[in-house]
Amino acid sequence: MERTKLLAVDANYVTASASSAEAFKTATLLKTLSVNSLITGETGVGKKSLASYILPDAPILDASNHDELLSTLESSKEIVITNLENSPNIKKVLDIITLKNIRIIATAKSSYYHENIDDIFSVKFDIPPLSQRPEDIDELVQKFIKEASRIFTTNQEFNMKNFKPDLSNNSTSLRRQVMISYLLQDIDDNELMDIMQNYLIDKLGSNSDYKNFLYLYEVPLIKSGLQRFKSQLQLADKLGLNRNTLRKKIADNSAYL
Repeated sequence: MERTKLLAVDANYVTASASSAEAFKTATLLKTLSVNSLITGETGVGKKSLASYILPDAPILDASNHDELLSTLESSKEIVITNLENSPNIKKVLDIITLKNIRIIATAKSSYYHENIDDIFSVKFDIPPLSQRPEDIDELVQKFIKEASRIFTTNQEFNMKNFKPDLSNNSTSLRRQVMISYLLQDIDDNELMDIMQNYLIDKLGSNSDYKNFLYLYEVPLIKSGLQRFKSQLQLADKLGLNRNTLRKKIADNSAYL
């Protein structure tokens, strides 16, 4: 199947997989129809991107901003409402939409349900998580790498050797991971220490801080050492530690390893 090029307004939505391409086709059709639609899915799958693509000129409001949402509904003919499950009074919102005949594209979690949903939304479709869209993961990683190179004004090659995509929040967590990885792969000692200093400055204050924050040094040292040298015996030798001392440190930091 020929790959569909990205047309949505948000760079986080790609159409390399069959399921995301199908969702995009549905969104494109909805641009030509005057019907209400509910787009469901996990955080970071592209719901807001498609909603904005369908109604590019409509105001976008989170359902939790109830007062602002009601005010906007009074003066709008169309609107994008995100996180519908967070509305403190969804029935009132839906009643106004029905009474004033407002065009609405809304987003919500896949599990969201309300008794009036079927009366309001003629079209409902779900966007699968990235874990079910491997082709999209590759596209997003490359897109975020290009974005990172622009932000950090460098053309360094991104090291994919030990990169394992963080899909816990789909494109949201993946983008963050790429940005941090891209930054850290070319960082020097002073920059790394500056990051640690900024991280710790507001967290210090007890008389056991040295012990409490020692894991920030020991955990990455142990994890990277085990990854490189493959055994505790070799790592203990390289670190100049007794093997039992290393075992104790591994046990003390087991929650992070």
